[in-house]
Amino acid sequence: MDRDLPRLRADAQDNRDRILVAARALFAENGLDVGMRAIARRAGVGPATLYRRFPTRDDLVREAFTEEMHECRQIVVDGVADDDPWRGFRTVVHRLLALNVRNRGFVDALTSAEPARDLLVGHRRELLGMLDGLVSRARAAGALRADFGLDDLVLILRAGRGLALAPEATRARDAARFARLAVDALRAPGPGREQPV
Repeated sequence: MDRDLPRLRADAQDNRDRILVAARALFAENGLDVGMRAIARRAGVGPATLYRRFPTRDDLVREAFTEEMHECRQIVVDGVADDDPWRGFRTVVHRLLALNVRNRGFVDALTSAEPARDLLVGHRRELLGMLDGLVSRARAAGALRADFGLDDLVLILRAGRGLALAPEATRARDAARFARLAVDALRAPGPGREQPV
């Protein structure tokens, strides 16, 4: 917590924490289409309490996804730092899809093309800038198919979003399998290997 901000009373801090726990759980389970009243009910607080802590829905969404934004950024930073751009790219796809199945709402916010729901625009712009460099390196190394663009990565993440609807016991395994298939389709053709259609 920022030292310059006034500290909340214990009961107010408890309410804020419960609201965030409820919002994170509902966004992860159902995506961003969860209403504020449903979040207040899950948290066991009234709507007025929720809006006192989070005046707008956007404020709540941004705060709820703070941890995911840090994790997502670290995934990209780790991939970009890899000396082998193909290995770094593969790692990013695998780890982002694993994050994807754990939190539908975060992926909704991260991949949204709707201005009204473009809540993580600064975060996305930074990550796409880093990924663009990684993609360029992987293509230059002859490992990534030449026609791959960052929109294709967003497409893969959106397609992988459906995996969050799979039974919880199989989600991680399904995400890993989907990532392997996606990465294989993105590999540049080599000797004896045709370009995927």
